[in-house]
Amino acid sequence: MKTAVVVFPGSNCDRDMQVALRRASGQEPVMLWHKDTAIPAGIDLIALPGGFSFGDYLRCGAIASRSPIMRAVADFAAKGGFVLGVCNGFQVLVETGLLPGVLMRNATLKFVCRTVALTVEETQSGYTNEYSKGEHITLPVAHHDGCYVADDAVLKQLEDQNRIALKYAEAVNGSQRDIAGILSENRRVLGMMPHPERAEDPALGNTDGARMFSGLVSQALSA
Repeated sequence: MKTAVVVFPGSNCDRDMQVALRRASGQEPVMLWHKDTAIPAGIDLIALPGGFSFGDYLRCGAIASRSPIMRAVADFAAKGGFVLGVCNGFQVLVETGLLPGVLMRNATLKFVCRTVALTVEETQSGYTNEYSKGEHITLPVAHHDGCYVADDAVLKQLEDQNRIALKYAEAVNGSQRDIAGILSENRRVLGMMPHPERAEDPALGNTDGARMFSGLVSQALSA
């Protein structure tokens, strides 16, 4: 599986994502700068990492969503490519329109940085196919604007189409229906607040995120 990581000014989890994808795929990820205008041929997965792109000015992810590379990412997604947005990457995905809803300030108005409990809600995707439905896992979070909000029609559509991938098993940020991660209609785009790339190495004390990356590799190889 060939992968790429988009780097924006203010990204701070791009190297963590690079290491996780290298470990899972056995290949060095391509690092794409926000001013790049094309995706290299043969890429299977593009990751949008966490951080504070453009200092989170205007709204989190708003400026990054207008970067030249995001037009290429949108085209890549439209053609069925895998796109993973984590934390700030999730914010960029909703600002770009690749996923519905919006990420708002945490209900506590405080930055949340800790390991949290999650429930796997959907396993019919490359991102979650190595988990069991209803399985409890733990992943780190680190965000100030992680409260997922959408209108009732969008929430119903997400539930009816089984596109809610992950839920918080505990109160974290006030997200509607405790949503921690959602999928696109074709299940190739995933936006999530928790950081799987920070929980994929035994040296980190937690490998619950590793199966997300190995599942993607398996699906890409079988495609």
